[in-house]
Amino acid sequence: AAVSCQLPAVAAANACVEATANPLLAYEMVQGADVVASSARQHPPTCLLTHGILGSRRNLKSFAQRMALDFPNWQFLLVDLRCHGQSSALSPAGPNTVEAAALDVIALLNHLKIYPVMLMGHSFGGKVVMSMVQQSGRVMPRPVQVWVLDTVPGDVWCDGGDHPRDTIRFVSTLEPPFTSRKQLIDELTGEGFTPEGAQWMATNLKPIKGGQLDWTFDLKGINELYGSYEQCDLWPMLETQPKGLQVDFVRAERSSFVWTDDDVERIHKNGARVNFLADASHWVHIDNPDGLLEILAPSFAQMAR
Repeated sequence: AAVSCQLPAVAAANACVEATANPLLAYEMVQGADVVASSARQHPPTCLLTHGILGSRRNLKSFAQRMALDFPNWQFLLVDLRCHGQSSALSPAGPNTVEAAALDVIALLNHLKIYPVMLMGHSFGGKVVMSMVQQSGRVMPRPVQVWVLDTVPGDVWCDGGDHPRDTIRFVSTLEPPFTSRKQLIDELTGEGFTPEGAQWMATNLKPIKGGQLDWTFDLKGINELYGSYEQCDLWPMLETQPKGLQVDFVRAERSSFVWTDDDVERIHKNGARVNFLADASHWVHIDNPDGLLEILAPSFAQMAR
């Protein structure tokens, strides 16, 4: 069985990158059974997972546990990115951008002295892991496998479903606390958002005094992060990727985002791959986890050698 352990976020003693001036991100480790059983193995292969906008590490935890069952000699590090989840109260310095979010993760890895051989990011988190590679340059240990789940390296365009920009804009008009999750769901569906999207947003509420509910995230910071995500250009990372780096993209059949033929061709020309996942919307790890695992499996075998 997979074992999950939440680890304390303590301040880094030595600044290895600029972002270490900020408090460390909240994180959690999910370990396969072989890792748990083997105390002698100090450095099992590690996969880092980063979530999307308006999400948290909880969104990926079930999938991480599933991967830990299938790949028991691996461990999986999940983080709450800045302005999200348990990291939302940290008030990091500087602008809220994809680049800053990537530096936060690099700082955490330096503190933990964990150097993942696989970086996996969903949506906004996909650009975060690409930015990590770009900013680390030649100092990143290799070989490294990068998995970018349902986003593209350049401009991001949403075409269908609940547009994150519209969701952020509308919920910014609401005034917490909320009396119940149903109140938020009714507000969202009344504005035309899908019931599924509204129910997912309701998972981002936490109890506060008096039995009421408040957001688990920093909405102002998230608005800034999403603006950076839409415009952040990570094509140079693909075009100058160092030796020992393999980059794969997963494109959902019912993706909310626009994948142009030019984007796909450009990805292929730069030595990366686009893997098509059938029977899935943007939430690839929820809609078709079996299909996603089938796509991922060969890279786990290769990177664990």
